[in-house]
Amino acid sequence: MSFTLPDLPYAHDALQPFMSKETLEYHHDKHHLAYVTNGNNLLKGTEWEGKSLEEIVKGSFGKNAGLFNNAGQHYNHLHFWKWMKPNGGGAIPGKLEKAIVDGLGSVDKMKEDFIQAGVTQFGSGWSWLAVKDGKIVVMKSANGESPLVQGASPILGCDVWEHSYYIDYRNRRPDYLKAFVDHLVNWEYVAEMYEAAIK
Repeated sequence: MSFTLPDLPYAHDALQPFMSKETLEYHHDKHHLAYVTNGNNLLKGTEWEGKSLEEIVKGSFGKNAGLFNNAGQHYNHLHFWKWMKPNGGGAIPGKLEKAIVDGLGSVDKMKEDFIQAGVTQFGSGWSWLAVKDGKIVVMKSANGESPLVQGASPILGCDVWEHSYYIDYRNRRPDYLKAFVDHLVNWEYVAEMYEAAIK
C-alpha cells in the first residue's frame, strides 16, 4: 500500500489566527509531502510492501530507521490534520470526557499534563493522549515515534517539531500547545479514535 498525501480537511487559512496559512502551506504541502515521497521510495522492495500503514509503522520500528521515520510521520500527520478544526477546542463529548476524568483526574489536569508533555519533549517530537490498558494516559515521543510503538493507541497528538509552530510562535512552544488545546482540537475526532481504541 503506497502512501498518498491527503487534502487538508479545511482551507489553508481556516485555522487562523492560531495556525497560519503559511504554516499549513509549509507543514502540509512540503513537510508531509516529503514524508510521503521518501516513505514510498523506502518502502519499495521491503517486507512491508503491501501492508497497512499501522503494520508498516509497527513492523519497521527498530528494524528500518529510514522507513520507520517517514511512515511514522505519515501516520502521525494523517491524524494531525483531522485532530484540528476551525473553531476547535470547546466541549468534549460526554463518554470521552468521562474517560479523561477517570484516567487523569479532570479535563483541566489532562490539558495541563498534555501541554507539559509537549513542552518537556526535548527537541523534535509529539505530545499525546493515548489509550493504554483501557485507560487514557498522557505520553510524549521523540521524532516520528507515537504510542503505536509504545504499546498504546494514540487518540490525540500535537506535533512539537519546530516547523509546526515556529512561523507563528517562534520559540514559544508553550503558547502554541495552549492554543492547540484551547482553540484547535477536534474533540469529535478524538472521541472517534477513543471508541476505536477501546473496541
